[in-house]
Amino acid sequence: MQWNSFGEFLAMGGYGLYIWPSFGMTALCMAWEVAALRVRRTAALRSLSRPAAGEEKAS
Repeated sequence: MQWNSFGEFLAMGGYGLYIWPSFGMTALCMAWEVAALRVRRTAALRSLSRPAAGEEKAS
């Protein structure tokens, strides 16, 4: 497809109201997943650095 103006590109042949929110939701979900992975990784690293219940630290 070829567009003559930026406005036509954004309109996407009349389907812009469906296409752009879909791209936005996809980007939002991908960002959410990256943030959730970082939070889970941090929690996992913290749990590994703490001694398990019942273990004593060697001084």
